[in-house]
Amino acid sequence: MAGDRFRLEVKERARLGSPESRRLRKQGFVPGVLYGKTTAHAFAVGERELRSALTGPSGLHAVLDVVLEGQIETHPSILKEYQRDPIRGHVRHIDLQEVRLDVVIQATVQVHLYGGEEAPGVKEGGVLSQPSTTLNVEALPMEVPESIEADVSSMEMGDALRLEDLPALEGVTFLDDPHETVIATVSAPIVEAEPEPEEGEEGEEGEGVEGEAAEGEPTAEGEAPAGGDAAESGSDASE
Repeated sequence: MAGDRFRLEVKERARLGSPESRRLRKQGFVPGVLYGKTTAHAFAVGERELRSALTGPSGLHAVLDVVLEGQIETHPSILKEYQRDPIRGHVRHIDLQEVRLDVVIQATVQVHLYGGEEAPGVKEGGVLSQPSTTLNVEALPMEVPESIEADVSSMEMGDALRLEDLPALEGVTFLDDPHETVIATVSAPIVEAEPEPEEGEEGEEGEGVEGEAAEGEPTAEGEAPAGGDAAESGSDASE
């Protein structure tokens, strides 16, 4: 379960725009915006400090106690949205949302399957699939789980694990349809049938094509013999 809080000291930034954001990133900072109850604050936070806060036991669902530089007031906040560099993988920008710790919020939580190798259906050769990888939940900020763990170790061939089959979590309300939301399935592998030969194909193999030289007959000088040797040598020359 969640429940971790991290103090995150940030400095407000007066200048906005892409050039300023690039300058901050070069200096090891991540630009962001804190959306408060009435106002929004543009800020910059150290990349290392932010990474430490978001890679703890609560992951992306940690409660961040944001403190603006030069102030004493703490702003309990959650991660609202973030942008990640597609190549390097580090966070490029974050949006934080200030929250009240006594008021429920909605969040999207990852679903992790475990016990798949022990499932009887999988041992029989079945394929374990996960149609739903996330669930929508409602809980107090300190009660939002980092992830939902789903046990699939008892699934037989043809079984389906639905949201209604998961045990209830104290303080957490599932918002998705309990019956329609399928978490995992075990199905028989699909075997592709070999195509049947078309009528007239049998017995034709090996017959000479009209106009071709019979096997063993010499070809005219300068002509390439039938086969792939010419193409192969041509491809070698082009390499």
